[in-house]
Amino acid sequence: MTKWIHVAVKAILLCVCFAAASADAANDVDVGAFVRKDKFDDIKLSPGGDYYAATVRLEDRTALAIMLRSGNKLTAHFVLGKNTHVSGFWWVNPERVLISISEKYGALDEPQPTGELYGINADGTKLEMLVGYRVQSRGAGTRIQPKKVEDVAAFLVDTLPGDDKNVIISVWPFSEDPYTRAERMDVYSGRRTQVARAPIRRASFVTDNAGTVRFASGAGSDNIRKLYYRPGEGAEWMLINDESATGIGEYAIGFSADDRIAYLLSEQRKGPDIIVAYDVDSGQRKTVLQDATVDPHAIIYSDGVVGLDTDATGGRVPVGALYLDGRPRTAFFDKEAKEAILQRELEQAFAGHTVGITSITADGGTALVEMSSDRNPGDFYLFRINERKADYLLSRRDWFDPEAMAESKPVQLVARDGSPLHGYLTLPRGVEPRNLPLVVLPHGGPFGVRDMWHFDDEAQMLAGAGYAVLQPNFRGSGGYGRTFREAGARQWGLAMQDDVTDATKWAIQQGIADPLRICIYGASYGAYAAVTGAAKEPGLYRCAAGYVGVYDLPMMHTRGDVQRRGSGDTYLNQWIGPRNELAAVSPVNMADRIKVPVFLAAGGEDERAPVQHTEIMERRLKAAGVPVESLYYKTEGHGFYMEANQREYYTKLLDFFHRHLGGAKAK
Repeated sequence: MTKWIHVAVKAILLCVCFAAASADAANDVDVGAFVRKDKFDDIKLSPGGDYYAATVRLEDRTALAIMLRSGNKLTAHFVLGKNTHVSGFWWVNPERVLISISEKYGALDEPQPTGELYGINADGTKLEMLVGYRVQSRGAGTRIQPKKVEDVAAFLVDTLPGDDKNVIISVWPFSEDPYTRAERMDVYSGRRTQVARAPIRRASFVTDNAGTVRFASGAGSDNIRKLYYRPGEGAEWMLINDESATGIGEYAIGFSADDRIAYLLSEQRKGPDIIVAYDVDSGQRKTVLQDATVDPHAIIYSDGVVGLDTDATGGRVPVGALYLDGRPRTAFFDKEAKEAILQRELEQAFAGHTVGITSITADGGTALVEMSSDRNPGDFYLFRINERKADYLLSRRDWFDPEAMAESKPVQLVARDGSPLHGYLTLPRGVEPRNLPLVVLPHGGPFGVRDMWHFDDEAQMLAGAGYAVLQPNFRGSGGYGRTFREAGARQWGLAMQDDVTDATKWAIQQGIADPLRICIYGASYGAYAAVTGAAKEPGLYRCAAGYVGVYDLPMMHTRGDVQRRGSGDTYLNQWIGPRNELAAVSPVNMADRIKVPVFLAAGGEDERAPVQHTEIMERRLKAAGVPVESLYYKTEGHGFYMEANQREYYTKLLDFFHRHLGGAKAK
């Protein structure tokens, strides 16, 4: 473990400046700058303002480091084994941090929470595993057992800002689609007391400002979501939304300061999600925020902090939302509220950037502010709120010069059936956007996932090699409302694929892309779309590349991690299709239709898209006489972790594109 501690310390404390990783079509691309790990993932200021806590990404795990704000002295660290990551952390009082753990078997994998919670003091003392399946008994002869020894997963619901000793957590028994319960947990001993039991399976909870559990939202194996409300502790649960009856899902995101109004994120039958104010006495709903194009991406709370999910919202009042309609923008329930005024001032000070408060001291005097953009991975400033003064603190990746990076522009087009589509176009610097070699880059997921305006490593790398990069948010993507997302259901290789084709043809019609120099590339579902695109549109693309892809759709019902639970089977049938209907849209059965070179890469430990997908695809391509290149790493998963492996992969990928499109190669 000592080795990883030293790595984490160096990653936090060293400030090494590297030359800008920019390139144009005449220069080779510095792949090393793009595969090098960020100095940290997240950083938060302690409530008293004395410490920073930060997650540090290592080769195949993520560590937590805590430092004194004065002098940047490391005071505590926490790191576990391979594929294990600190996925979340919260200051639960001025001296103690609560830590959640997840596992990932590849750089592109979705983190799978283990449900374990640890606590550690800022000075490194009293490190305890508080709850989780690996909690150990003190022995049969010991009468005092503060921690329950049971197979459960736990997740933070409320930090209880007025209580330095306890938090509210949700507890999930280890069973298929379990009924969950809310418990009060001592953050030092792990002792737990039940405060609520959910009326629905797989429920998450939301508390009011007093820390009382008031909402429960969940679904059974049928994946039909229900929202329940109760007026207070010990009261009966009342069903206030049933997705099977209303056709929409609703989720609580917090309460007004007086707890008389609850705020709900409400899906719509048509159009994007809205935020409504729900009067808990009368049951009346009133829309407080609505956008014509996109869903709220994140909620802004009364302390100014932007929350990317609805966990741990207790004691924090929703006041607005962040929208990703093209470039990010914010909107507030009350435009003249102090939070709205402060946000406008920050956005004016850091014009052209996404700006948000990531953490704030308990007295509201000092905030940690992050600014980022399509060309800047993220800079952090300490902001003294009363003085309205910001001091630069540090950057995620200071070896990039934002002025030398490519610009990403939001684009809009219309699909063949009239559906509006959105996406992003990244153009190489200093080149007229006419008749450029183009790489079409569909995202993974695919459902509920979207491309957005931010610093995208692959888009920047490809633009640095001289390519225009098009990232379409095809139907099925998230962020544009339930109807748009559900329009992708069972449309693998069909309407979803047509959207990618239509976006490619749009780039040609606009004069941006040279029709004779276009390749398609993606990872996971994006790899499926790339190889399927080459099969369905043999005259459109010069080459195709797939990274940790899914190519045999019936196999998804028998291999991989999705189908291991009842709700996973429901998901596969509803969103991808029954096993006996998928052969016709599987690329492994289209190999003879592919007329262009293909590059494939995969990891032997991939649980999301098992390596057999790629192996079969490669065999079928070779049997059909298609030129195919491949790269495998037995010890990698869904996306490559090891920097040396990433470097080799992107070097081969750029060389592949160089031979077929003519852009730059890797250094």
